[in-house]
Amino acid sequence: MTRPHSSIPNSSIPNSTPGVIHHPTVNETRIRVRYAETDQMGVVYHANHFIWFEVGRVELLRQLGFSYKDMEREDECFIAVVDARCRYKAPVHYDDEVVVRTHLKHVRDKVIRFGYELRHADTGRLLAEGETTHIVAGSKMEPRALPAKYLKVFRAALGR
Repeated sequence: MTRPHSSIPNSSIPNSTPGVIHHPTVNETRIRVRYAETDQMGVVYHANHFIWFEVGRVELLRQLGFSYKDMEREDECFIAVVDARCRYKAPVHYDDEVVVRTHLKHVRDKVIRFGYELRHADTGRLLAEGETTHIVAGSKMEPRALPAKYLKVFRAALGR
């Protein structure tokens, strides 16, 4: 169903050093639309876009060198979704191949925001864009700070 791809810079973010440009890390994962993901009209059911966002997010973390499972099991660190948004730009149909582009938009000690684009693999057409905001929580869902080892990697992935 999914095939992750390597980081591809999609924009330049200048830092405080003149003449130096840093590129944020972007993960690209390809998904082939299954028949079960479509509605009666033959269009992908809208909630599936959020599932694809999650697939992209999980693959981005793997690309950064760890997984959600690692965060939960090793550090009792959970990143719970508190806000999810999607702007639908074009319909997606059965058997289309979709590229899920995922990147970090913002990271603080207790809040992480991811950004997403869904693009048609053949044409590059923008199908949807969205973002999710997550709070960092412990095993009992109490707010906590993101462990320093993850914060460092996330900030580097932002291109800072």
